[in-house]
Amino acid sequence: MGIAGSILSAAPVWKAPASLPFGQLAVIELREDDPAAAAIPRPAVEDALGPFKLRAVEPSADGHGWRFTVQAMQPGLAVVPPLDLGDGRRAPELRLTVTRTVDFGSPWVGYGGGREDILPEIPFPWEWASLLLVPLLLLIGFFVWRWKRRAGSRAYARARKAFQSAWPPRSKDRASLDAGHAAGRDLLAAAFGEASRGWGAPDFRKANLDAWSQWTASLDAARFGRTEPPFPDTAALLAPVDLQAKAGRP
Repeated sequence: MGIAGSILSAAPVWKAPASLPFGQLAVIELREDDPAAAAIPRPAVEDALGPFKLRAVEPSADGHGWRFTVQAMQPGLAVVPPLDLGDGRRAPELRLTVTRTVDFGSPWVGYGGGREDILPEIPFPWEWASLLLVPLLLLIGFFVWRWKRRAGSRAYARARKAFQSAWPPRSKDRASLDAGHAAGRDLLAAAFGEASRGWGAPDFRKANLDAWSQWTASLDAARFGRTEPPFPDTAALLAPVDLQAKAGRP
């Protein structure tokens, strides 16, 4: 009878904070404050403790109670009803306030599942990612600059090759003479500029291009069936023009 009376007079109590944060893990304890009373048997709870999700149950360090790790999933007033401990004792009702952790009306991302549990999309950081393109853009810019810078050299090389193919004319017909003349003017323009397209014999002599003075005179003579002056040698024509092109090449 003494043992039964001691059990009936013992009163387990809750040890809990004044409020619990919404969605976060918290620990509340059910313990027997009377050291002479028998230990509290494990409460018959598994997944939930009242309105709280039950995450863990472990005995207190002194063996006079149980520690419950819970998670509050609804804000407002939470009520844990009295628990029958199975030995004639009952845990009292527990009332706790669950405080909000988000602004009113905001989605509770990460709790409860469903559409509002989907995290918002994080925009791709194009501004920062574009910094990785800077070395590539600089390299491309360098090649474009170099390509443009050498455009004159490429144009001269094409004009030189075309002139070598057209000079000296293979026959005295008008088409061959015109082709040799056009190729020569293109070569001069590539080396001396567009103004050289209109140079005559006096202009060539003034520029120390005696072979080209003979070139234009020989073409005029060939158009009228004459052979004097003869067509100048290709190498004699190219030598001074190559020097000019090399001197003006970037």
